[in-house]
Amino acid sequence: MTTVTEKKPTHAGAPRASRPSAPETRAGARRRRGLSTLTGWAFVAPAMVIILGLSIFPAAWAFLLSLQKWNGFAPPKFVGGANYTRLMSDEEFWAAVSHTGLYVVLFVPASVLLGLFLAVALNRDIPLIGLYRTAIFVPFVASAAATGILSTYLFSPQYGLANNVLRSIGLPAQGWLEDPSQAMLVIAIMSLWGQAAFTTVIYLAALQDIPNELLEAARIDGANRWQTFWRVVWPELGPVTVFVTIWQVIGALQLFDLVYTTTRGGPLDATKTIVYYLWEKAFKALDFGTGSAAAYILFAVTLLITVGMVLYARRRNMEAF
Repeated sequence: MTTVTEKKPTHAGAPRASRPSAPETRAGARRRRGLSTLTGWAFVAPAMVIILGLSIFPAAWAFLLSLQKWNGFAPPKFVGGANYTRLMSDEEFWAAVSHTGLYVVLFVPASVLLGLFLAVALNRDIPLIGLYRTAIFVPFVASAAATGILSTYLFSPQYGLANNVLRSIGLPAQGWLEDPSQAMLVIAIMSLWGQAAFTTVIYLAALQDIPNELLEAARIDGANRWQTFWRVVWPELGPVTVFVTIWQVIGALQLFDLVYTTTRGGPLDATKTIVYYLWEKAFKALDFGTGSAAAYILFAVTLLITVGMVLYARRRNMEAF
């Protein structure tokens, strides 16, 4: 049986579907790209407005204020670099610099080492490990004000838990936040309670990213746990260590909240940091020019330290940026 397929006749005069020309195709592509670009800017624009309004504009205005003498009420008077010159001879400013430097030395190495220790301890497959990891991170999300108020009661010389423990084991009570020689150490300990959680999370993520093949190869070669850590794990953590160190240094240089909620710069200005100093100058003494100049000096120091650490890390092949 033969099947006959009928073909529809083709008329010479029948209209055919016209294809778009090359210029029309390019024009349509340009319109689509333009629409896509406008859509992208529409999503980005609100964030850009917030960034410009809350960071770039205040920074530019603060730099302008650092060149002026202004109390917030009278017309500003341009003084050039006089505010910066005055700071260079201000003993109170240099005392704040030394207190900030002491805090950086106490806090940064301890936060990095404690975070590394906790990360190694939590990088295990044990029951309830998720609960332990969550509990470690909880202090990081707590407000600095709550931390400061809680620590004030904890280190109270009269009825604080720390002195009660010392008395129970026969040791003399300490002044803690009321002792000029101990106050900054106590603030560093209070900072560790929350900030070490950040380095712990970063180190824990880095540890879990190390290939198991490297660890297995070290074990096959006869390396014990200590040798495996120093020969394999620690070199892999080099870039992460650079990152968390820079991050903690920047945060330490900006210490203000814990000082404000605990000692208010005391006792005897022993805990007055650079940020607390510029806050006092700007918002208590209404010397916005000097406060802004101190802020820009802090910015310059932070930038130099960050650039120096990045360059050092690149020379040691530990690039984190």
